[in-house]
Amino acid sequence: MTRPVFPFGARANRVPEATFDFWLIKLMAVTMGETAADYLAVNLGLGLTVTSVIMTAVLVVAITLQFTRKRYIPWVYWLAVVLISIVGTLVTDNLVDNFGVPLEVTTIVFTVALILTFLIWHRLEGTLSIHTIYTDRRETFYWLAILFTFALGTAAGDWIAETLDVGYLATAALFVLVVGIIALGYFAGRINGILAFWLAYIFTRPLGASFGDLLAQPLEYGGLGFGTIYTSLLFLGAIVVIVIYMTLNGGSMDDGEIAGTK
Repeated sequence: MTRPVFPFGARANRVPEATFDFWLIKLMAVTMGETAADYLAVNLGLGLTVTSVIMTAVLVVAITLQFTRKRYIPWVYWLAVVLISIVGTLVTDNLVDNFGVPLEVTTIVFTVALILTFLIWHRLEGTLSIHTIYTDRRETFYWLAILFTFALGTAAGDWIAETLDVGYLATAALFVLVVGIIALGYFAGRINGILAFWLAYIFTRPLGASFGDLLAQPLEYGGLGFGTIYTSLLFLGAIVVIVIYMTLNGGSMDDGEIAGTK
């Protein structure tokens, strides 16, 4: 595939548009993040600390690669998303399991962290739009916001499903309803596109986390008992197929989306 040529003065947007396949792969990535983190830490016996150190190091490499591309390339971008999903889950698990921070407190902490990230981002850049992520500073805020949404989603999902004893299925259904309301508000013109995107991004994380737990957790804990390895491999395989499809169909050019030309 040839490298795209951009008009003079234009810069390539570094992240994808929020299309149907974007949300599909995002849901699978967050679901896999929940189950893969559990598989590495528990099933492989690495423990939370070792798993966190290893996956954080791998994430740093992936994010560095993403920043050096200066444009959206499907496999690079989605590799970073999958890894940051795993690390976000591990951050919450470490706070809860290793440091004894209650899930409700963790949920509040990451909510505040996410709000502060958005406030500072908007203060410095004047926008939270995903259509103009073409500088290192904007991309830094973008990935920081995503990390906090993943950590927040894990905490919120587990808090509702486990601490409040709502159950994984009911929790997933709850967040399906929330995301549906956001989508309805957007298509009805009641919610601004940027606000709708970030709200949907936040709430699809606990949706994916609850769905992952529903599939992977044993029957006695309210899950379906498929296990973390099979659930993780299932969604990883689906992600790989979709990313290959995106790449073969020009997804690395994001349908020609160029910052400054739209």
